[in-house]
Amino acid sequence: MTSQAVAVTGVGLVTPAGIGAQATWEGMQGATSYAAPDALLAGLPVDFSCAVPDWEPDRVLGRMLSRRLDSPAQMAVLAAREALADAGLSSSGWDPHRVGVIIGAGTASFQHLHDVYSKILTGRHELVSPMALPRSLPSAPVCAVALDLGAQGMSFAPSAACASGAVAIGLALQLLRAGSLDVVLAGGAESGRSAISAACFSQMGALSTRHRDPSGASRPFDADRDGFVLGEGAGVLVLESLKHARARQARVYSYLAGYGSSTDAHHVTAPHPEGRGLRQALHEALVDASWTAADVDHINAHGTATRLNDHIEARVLSDVFPRVPPVTAPKGALGHAMGASGAIEAALTVLTLRHQTIPPTANLDRPDLALASLDIVTKSPRPARLHKAISTSVAFGGHNAALAFHSATTESDIEMRI
Repeated sequence: MTSQAVAVTGVGLVTPAGIGAQATWEGMQGATSYAAPDALLAGLPVDFSCAVPDWEPDRVLGRMLSRRLDSPAQMAVLAAREALADAGLSSSGWDPHRVGVIIGAGTASFQHLHDVYSKILTGRHELVSPMALPRSLPSAPVCAVALDLGAQGMSFAPSAACASGAVAIGLALQLLRAGSLDVVLAGGAESGRSAISAACFSQMGALSTRHRDPSGASRPFDADRDGFVLGEGAGVLVLESLKHARARQARVYSYLAGYGSSTDAHHVTAPHPEGRGLRQALHEALVDASWTAADVDHINAHGTATRLNDHIEARVLSDVFPRVPPVTAPKGALGHAMGASGAIEAALTVLTLRHQTIPPTANLDRPDLALASLDIVTKSPRPARLHKAISTSVAFGGHNAALAFHSATTESDIEMRI
């Protein structure tokens, strides 16, 4: 591994397992799903989701700020504040022009759009709030974070459907390598808990319909899987150039060593039947990190719990890795946070390397025999000696991303020419 790696110095999380990185990490250890009936989805064909617990934005952000932001931006601000504090950074101690913010989102926020549509359709357009548009844009979370922290470097919101958060982190790596920035807060924020999302995904047949048992609905790689569960959340990493991190003697969680991305160019929603794009993204990440497939100790899988996607992902992992390392799939517990999922799962991969423990996959009760080549961690956490791990993301539109992280416990292995 070379000086092309960047340091991960802070982690911030807001997820259905808990508010904060520590709460989320602890919540992931019990192989428990956080899906439950959702009042926001009442009356719809699928009326359950994985929601962030005890979410009181007025209390944690202040009434003035929380009331002008939709929930994805609220969660992004809170996760970014945690990540920055965790990194030991503050806006008073940096050059704001060298600090960037990249927060991915797969869609616009639908939180207040129902009300907007209703007013327009009933001839009351003059009652539409002038803030309805800026608060609903995919760039609203990144704008809110940059404003909150005073970051004046490059900021934008990559949108690659459910791979958006992972793409944001990969682009941050490239900008830091290029010397364009010293620090980037990168990740994703999104909520699938809206009538629009629920109705659309339901019509596509993508959601689990396990109404009798919502907590057992999200079942990655299980023989009885029947679709994903809508979720929400935010994940933000503080990424720094090695030079910047070393100059301030920062504590390092891990190193982001490689990134790969690709497009299937096959279908608007379905993955390529041979996993062509995911295979390419994994290959690019390995080459970028100067690793071989045999070097990888752990994979944090996309694992949506849809029949086709899990099957293709398992096939690709089996083909790329001569011995598939232990796999986990967080969506069993957290549901699918759409554009935020790749960032949340990247943050969990960083914590997995930090704690040298792989969190279990929830609801994997009857492994699909067709996926027997995978060593999926289930039922309880698995302590392991972990140096190198990969997190994968796959999305509608054929977007694929893979992030390669190296444990900070073996910093001597890293050749730094700064």
